[in-house]
Amino acid sequence: MHTWNIFRQILVLAMLILLLPLAGYGESLKPIRIGATVSLSGRFSEPSAMVRDGYRLWEKQINQRGGLLGRPVELVVYDDRSEPETAYKRYQQLIHQDRVDLVFSPYGTPLTLQASQVSEAQQMIMLACAASGKAIWNRGYRHVFGMYALADRYFIGMLDLMARQGHNTVSIIFEDNPFNIDVADGAEKWANRFGVAVTLKASFAPGVGQLNALLQDAVEKNAAGLILAGYPPEGYRMLELMQAVGWRPKAMGITIAPIHPGFFRKAGPIAEGIFGPSQWEPDERIPFPGTINFIRDFQAAYNKLPSYHAGSAYASCQILERTITDLQEINHARIRDYISSLDTVTVIGRFKVDHQGRQVGHNPILVQWQDGRKEIVYPTKMQTSPPRF
Repeated sequence: MHTWNIFRQILVLAMLILLLPLAGYGESLKPIRIGATVSLSGRFSEPSAMVRDGYRLWEKQINQRGGLLGRPVELVVYDDRSEPETAYKRYQQLIHQDRVDLVFSPYGTPLTLQASQVSEAQQMIMLACAASGKAIWNRGYRHVFGMYALADRYFIGMLDLMARQGHNTVSIIFEDNPFNIDVADGAEKWANRFGVAVTLKASFAPGVGQLNALLQDAVEKNAAGLILAGYPPEGYRMLELMQAVGWRPKAMGITIAPIHPGFFRKAGPIAEGIFGPSQWEPDERIPFPGTINFIRDFQAAYNKLPSYHAGSAYASCQILERTITDLQEINHARIRDYISSLDTVTVIGRFKVDHQGRQVGHNPILVQWQDGRKEIVYPTKMQTSPPRF
């Protein structure tokens, strides 16, 4: 009996020794969890769907390459319903209850302002892949980095082209929120620099029916150009109202809506000639490393072209992947320092931030819908077609 007990103890010890490497292996394969919210419903749903698809494509590809730090990546995504307060609550849930290792940003300045409050309080890095309002970087935060050129630069191209063509008056209508206020203030600033007189600058609250009255004011001013700074629902609504009254200026620019691949189909013939500021376009002639593969992979995965929202989401994943791979650990203080000093190129172009985390390496471009196609018209060196007025 004594001999049997000794044998059994030896057997148990041998099994434990054999299982120890497996236990370590299992720990090494514990997923790296990355949390985010997307707007599956509400007024931000169209561009936010592109952000989600950019994240998901990267998640699939990095797991096919063996994961991050040898571990699989798992996205934990909630619907924020296009509501800032819901985004705030969901990021609290992601960080404090789900215990995610990293976070991605939601879509848009209003939601990113709220989400980054939560991540900053925990000193977690957030690459704001779909927001450009200055308010995000005016709070002294140290862990929020921008991917976009700032909103006040959005309409440089349109105003420059107008001035060159002798169209020297413009009206500016904008939604009363941080992002669109920045767009409008920037448009006014650049109009003054290019010698284009601002004949009307007026704001509206979303969803209260003010656009019709503002359009009548713009018709009375009859400026050569009209800029509408608003989210997609307001952009489409303004085009409907313009069609109903039978008026449009020589140059019409709208934020966000015109950059989507389905804009012309959704807006109809009035979309012809509309300008839109863009952070990047899915054109294989754009010479950034990986751009061609990203466009083709995105089309294969989703049967549609990516917008700049998808491109920026994917690029933010590239930045995070490179940083963590080089550091060989998830350490938010070291990630912050690494990104702060980074000067590189992603699928959407140059990435470089200033001491406040604002994007300073990337510049916006201008597109215009011509003959049912989206063309790049500014800057000249990237032009796929000359502008039409």
